[in-house]
Amino acid sequence: MGALGLRRNRRAAPADEPLNETRQRLVWRIAALVLDYPHPSTLDLLDDLRDAATQLPEPAGSGLLACIDHLREQDPIALAARYVETFDLRRRSSLHLSYYAYGDTRNRGMALLRFKTAYRNAGLELGDHELPDFLPVVLEFAATTDPVRGRRLLVTHRAVVEVLRLSLHDSGSPYASVLDAICATLPDLDTDDRAQVVKLAAEGPPEDSVGLDTYALDPALHPHIGSYRDGTAVDDHPGFGVPTSQIGATR
Repeated sequence: MGALGLRRNRRAAPADEPLNETRQRLVWRIAALVLDYPHPSTLDLLDDLRDAATQLPEPAGSGLLACIDHLREQDPIALAARYVETFDLRRRSSLHLSYYAYGDTRNRGMALLRFKTAYRNAGLELGDHELPDFLPVVLEFAATTDPVRGRRLLVTHRAVVEVLRLSLHDSGSPYASVLDAICATLPDLDTDDRAQVVKLAAEGPPEDSVGLDTYALDPALHPHIGSYRDGTAVDDHPGFGVPTSQIGATR
């Protein structure tokens, strides 16, 4: 796994050491694997993930370890069922970041396009098996491909990550501590973020379903890998994330 390989027998990081870029990327790498569906191949990595998490200082390290230790103790079939119940059947704990603001509406198609554009600008093309706003995909991108653009995606959706964190804590989910670890790598909530958290938590995702036609039918979204890279920065796409004008937030 390269520079972020999950190696054993490294010294543990003291609790007071900061989360520098390398450690932030390790948090994102571990969290991406832990938050993904618990395939047998992922469960086989839990011992290595635990060893890697012990290298991380507080509070990120303990947050990841708490969830990893829980996963190691669970029956795989029961664990898979609980994962689906937590993230697929509860509208307020979806791992798809744009879902909170747009639900399954046409506007979400443009939000998904912005995620995919960020990946393309880093020279990465996703396959068609996963929506690009899936949090484990964003975390994996930030950890292994482009930490600057990846962190920007996470910071832009800081309020959504917080809503997910609060929702998981409210339901007593063991995955809540993983979100605690992720948030330890991100800035504190600002005034706009807090207003957005309140709005998203109160209203939930929109329920009027128009579908994702603009995303699914756009031929530009499915070129051959490596055939498209326009060099446009993520910041050059207006409205990336959830505009404050939609939530009535003011500084």
